[in-house]
Amino acid sequence: MAAVVATVDAEGTPSFFEREQVKNWIRRLRFFLSYAVLIAFAMAFIMPFVLAGLSSFKSLPDIAENPTSLSFDSDLGSPTLEGLQRLDNERIRIPRWALNSTIQTVSVTIGRLFLATLAGYALSRLRFRGRWLVFGAVIAVQGIPGIVLIIPRFLVLKELGILNTYWALILPLIFDAFAIFMMKGFFDLVPRELEEAAALDGASLWQTYSRVMLPLVSPGLIALTILSVQGVWNEFLQSLLAAPSNPDIRTLPVGLALLRGAFGETNPWNTLMAASLLTTIPMAIIFFTFQRYFRQGISAVGIKG
Repeated sequence: MAAVVATVDAEGTPSFFEREQVKNWIRRLRFFLSYAVLIAFAMAFIMPFVLAGLSSFKSLPDIAENPTSLSFDSDLGSPTLEGLQRLDNERIRIPRWALNSTIQTVSVTIGRLFLATLAGYALSRLRFRGRWLVFGAVIAVQGIPGIVLIIPRFLVLKELGILNTYWALILPLIFDAFAIFMMKGFFDLVPRELEEAAALDGASLWQTYSRVMLPLVSPGLIALTILSVQGVWNEFLQSLLAAPSNPDIRTLPVGLALLRGAFGETNPWNTLMAASLLTTIPMAIIFFTFQRYFRQGISAVGIKG
């Protein structure tokens, strides 16, 4: 009798089971709509990269006729390798630019990891006068737009006599306020009891830092490594500022920005797209390989905040 009462309503209103069925359909509809929105945003972000990759194999008439088309027009000479073949030019020194970008990225990442972990550990664990003032200065520096520092950086590099050298590419980027702030947040997550236990075992301050603390903040180190590699590999302003008159130490972003001038008044868009694709592929491989660790690191910082 109770089941009959639950399923049948004399007034004609929806029964309990009907309401539950409607709720289930609403949940499914929300689920599909959410994924549809996410897929739409993903396609909007991925489409430029797909278009750049396809344009690398299009002929110039095909690009001019169908600039946003995702298909090839065989009547206009597509697909073709002329975009890639044009990269074999003495004025286009992509291997040299890639080597310079690699030297800059590796050097800055290693130096930034070392200095940021030292500074982050000191601000998180050591008690010294003016510690919060220093930490406040680190936070304040992050609010200064990079464009404001162009002239001061150039003057400092000129006074040091390191313009047009690898030192000018590397040194200004090693010191990063966000990296210090980020690593301090990770060190704050580690319980102090672990340090106390290491001290009771006779560990020195350096041994506690290097053998106890650093392994515990490995997600932060991986996240900072990914952010540093992506940021430095795509760095344009500092790289342009560091080598105003020495083409031998130009990096990929600077070389690609000046690539249009190598062909005079013509615009070989397929060659430009091919060169930009070669620059993007290494970073895409690194990100998709280590994205799990990157998410773990960012999640840990978010929990701490």
